[in-house]
Amino acid sequence: MGKATGFLEYERRDPVSVPPLKRIENFEEFHERLQPEEQERQGARCMSCGVPFCQAGTMIAGMASGCPLHNLVPETNDLVYRGNYEQAYIRLSKTHSFPEFTSRVCPALCEAACTCGLVAAPVATKENEKAIIEYAYEHGLVDEEPPKVRTGKTVAVVGSGPSGLAVAQSLNRRGHKVTVYERNDRIGGLLRYGIPNMKLDKRVIDRRIAVMEKTGIEFKCNVNVGKDISAAKLLEQYDRVVLCCGASNPRDINVPGRDATGIYFAVDFLKEVSKKLMDNDYDSAKIINAKDYSFGSLKGKSVVVIGGGDTGNDCVGTSIRLGAGEVIQLEMMPKPCEERAASNPWPEWPKVLKTDYGQQEAIAKFGHDPRIFKTTVTEFVKNEEGKLCAVRTVGLESKQDEKTGRFMMVPVPGTENTINADLVLIAAGFLGSELYIRDDFGVKCNERTNVDTKQGMYETSRERVFTAGDMHRGQSLVVWAIKEGREAAKAVDYSLMGYTNL
Repeated sequence: MGKATGFLEYERRDPVSVPPLKRIENFEEFHERLQPEEQERQGARCMSCGVPFCQAGTMIAGMASGCPLHNLVPETNDLVYRGNYEQAYIRLSKTHSFPEFTSRVCPALCEAACTCGLVAAPVATKENEKAIIEYAYEHGLVDEEPPKVRTGKTVAVVGSGPSGLAVAQSLNRRGHKVTVYERNDRIGGLLRYGIPNMKLDKRVIDRRIAVMEKTGIEFKCNVNVGKDISAAKLLEQYDRVVLCCGASNPRDINVPGRDATGIYFAVDFLKEVSKKLMDNDYDSAKIINAKDYSFGSLKGKSVVVIGGGDTGNDCVGTSIRLGAGEVIQLEMMPKPCEERAASNPWPEWPKVLKTDYGQQEAIAKFGHDPRIFKTTVTEFVKNEEGKLCAVRTVGLESKQDEKTGRFMMVPVPGTENTINADLVLIAAGFLGSELYIRDDFGVKCNERTNVDTKQGMYETSRERVFTAGDMHRGQSLVVWAIKEGREAAKAVDYSLMGYTNL
């Protein structure tokens, strides 16, 4: 422990963010970096606890507490404090595949479990992690060569999201020949097309892919496994196949008027905007002024986002950048508490109100929080041409079901309302992976529509076929996808070699 009294001497300092009304003018990342001296003070705040929940990654009350990757958090924080970023990168790399992704998009499970958070602000571990990996790239530490010894074994990874990339990286380092198949035109999966550029700049992904290609991993884009190439063909060509296709089957809102034009799934909306931005070589002026979206120009239009999670928030921020005149976000659940409830003690994940970047931007632009809690849609209203013009809603309240004893959100009579809407974006979650890929491989699924494996295992019901990430555990966080990818790689390696040293 480098600074025994650091947590008493220094306050938490987060990077300065570009003001909301300024940053909505483009799709660039908007968090600036701290100066090295200040970053080192943030590392000094780590107490090097005897029982560091920040790196435990355990489940408490059904929620994750601490980093699922078991990053050596006190050690890396101490090395940041000492200014030894090279050694900090070496330590971080022992447990983490892609710190540049999680340091931008992770909700920081490590910080929620930080002991400092009991009495003050937690240690800025996420920003320390970003400082480490950016230093590593800037000083050529991430450069990597192909493995010196190859095993002669071949593995196909289907899907290039965070779990697929983590599988590929680990198995390639072990010496297996890895080929990654991606149905889209670019590598990255969820990272590329499910997360907006201002949250994760796609050039950050390109930077990592270039390193992985140099190590001998082969990437094949525009190949839709299950359609362009069959499961049987892959199993003929490769010793093992790993399915990392994500949970890309969106949950629909089936109410009257669903056939109106102007209703889109959030994942399709975000993908189209991201692709347009990349096709325009990241020229935000072109994308803001472009008229050739399938959903049309949003300038001055009213947008309703259904869903209160991260994807819903991303839709809010993206719609504002595209010139929407009004954005409303509907959330079924009640508004969370401002502070931890007594029933939600540390180190549990804090179930408190989070106002994310998109909501902050909506408040700055429109003068109010876009969220309407305890509300659901009962009808999509369309005009004579079949175009969406409004949504009808009803308020909800929590009631206990007499038969099951479960609490459910039920409509409240007299709370009906009508909201003008030119565009609706459905961000209501996902129902597992898409059917065609599961059917082609003939893998069994569980009651949650996830690809089934034995508890804690990664091999599917189909011999030589493994799975990882959201396809395996359901819609989740990038950090969990990376964790699953690394663990699945161990299982594949053991299956191929009879032992594993991953």
